[in-house]
Amino acid sequence: MTQELTTGEQHLFLLSSLIPQDERFYFWAYALDKRCIGTSCPDEQKELLDQCFFLFGGMEKMTAHLQQTDTDYPLIIGSPVDLQWAVIIEHNRARDHAIVIGPIFYHPPLEDQLRSVLGAYASHLKSHAFMSACLELFPQLPVFSYAIFSRYVLMVHNTVNEQQLSLSELIRDTSASNHKQEHFIQARDRVKVYQAEKAMLQMVREGDINYQNVFKNSMGLSPGVPVHGRDPLRQAKISITVFTSLVCRAAMEGGLSPEIAYPLGDSYIQAVEDCRDSGELSALAHAMYHDFIYRVHQLHANPNYSHTIQKCCDYIALSLDRKISASDLAALVGYSEYYLTEKFKAETGVSVSTYIRTVKIERAKVLLETTDLTIQEISDQLAFNTPNYFIQSFKSTVGCTPKAFRKKLQEDKTYH
Repeated sequence: MTQELTTGEQHLFLLSSLIPQDERFYFWAYALDKRCIGTSCPDEQKELLDQCFFLFGGMEKMTAHLQQTDTDYPLIIGSPVDLQWAVIIEHNRARDHAIVIGPIFYHPPLEDQLRSVLGAYASHLKSHAFMSACLELFPQLPVFSYAIFSRYVLMVHNTVNEQQLSLSELIRDTSASNHKQEHFIQARDRVKVYQAEKAMLQMVREGDINYQNVFKNSMGLSPGVPVHGRDPLRQAKISITVFTSLVCRAAMEGGLSPEIAYPLGDSYIQAVEDCRDSGELSALAHAMYHDFIYRVHQLHANPNYSHTIQKCCDYIALSLDRKISASDLAALVGYSEYYLTEKFKAETGVSVSTYIRTVKIERAKVLLETTDLTIQEISDQLAFNTPNYFIQSFKSTVGCTPKAFRKKLQEDKTYH
């Protein structure tokens, strides 16, 4: 670290020297202003792993955790590529920084899965070098089970804070917190949970690869099937088994053959049964959802589109929250803007701008049906210039305003 060390941090670095080399993970210190104060990570890896912590939402979650003054317990942070970090708050310091350990994997990363997830980020950054660097570095990172990593997290927490918090106390506190959250959901948010579930399953039916926000929102609304018992792992398995069954049927409604969908779902359910810790279960649920969506997406891909145009369509689907231009797509595939726009219209039958607007309006319809977002919020989320332009575009495409569309949906539900 580059700043003066506290007693807890001195203890921490003594601890790090005692960890076996083959189980070594990195320590970081981040400030609330998003600066990395210091790290034990080698210089050749530091920039990329720091970028991943920001890009995969780690900094956002760490900041939110620091601002929650009612808890000082460690926070384990996951990511779409299954990288895991843990955030440790030092009690005797102002809550203006945190110690982060990681990243690690819960299981060895598979290149095909990494490519499919990293592709969206590489396109967003307009950098193929990012994907290549990740594919080279990630297999070198440590692999721990959730149980082992959580014990290291607790060890670091106790070292920094000179405490004797036990793993059972940590689990008990987390369970109590989840129980309160679940009670709140049951009392007030059943409608939101239902809406989120509809949105998740609609993503599967449509093979919509821009599912990350919907998935994250749904996971944050409900802890799963409210089965109570002495075994929290069994409860998690029940929830994911039910979730897998729903996703499997949604995929078949989206066109996936039962001969493929049923065996695939069965294999994931068996994998759920074989899991021995909750961290692996979380990663498995995400992998299952991702797998079904991408299989349906491949079915919906137009066989008459060239690889280049399909790549543009996929990029558009993954970038609905951004303003996308023909020049962005041209840069993505290495064509001139003129050649790309001509080729795009020849294959799809519409201009780039019309295609983008149509896809965004389709997503708006899903948001109107499955969320209580305002017209302004939907307009902002889909990166329309103004709410008025969004309303005008929606009406010209659908035949009515967004407000009228939502009202009709509500009336149809009441009638049925």
